Amino acid sequence: MFSLRMSGPGEGKKLLGKANVYLHEKGKSNARITHVDIELDELNEIIKPGEASYVQAKEGGVFIGLKKEMIERAEKMLKEEK
Repeated sequence: MFSLRMSGPGEGKKLLGKANVYLHEKGKSNARITHVDIELDELNEIIKPGEASYVQAKEGGVFIGLKKEMIERAEKMLKEEK
């Protein structure tokens, strides 16, 4: 079982960058529903525009679950770094 707290930097973790995170209000800037925007170009190397994923809240942040194709792209990024 995994911890429900964010653990910060550590072995096996690659920092993707600093994201801009916005609470986007319904009816403003074309929002159909109120939602959270995470703006970070590097995320699109893993999760392509239009793909859906799973998010779970954790103490201090969120966990984004990845589907098989997303995991393959993420692991490719990690291998290219070495």
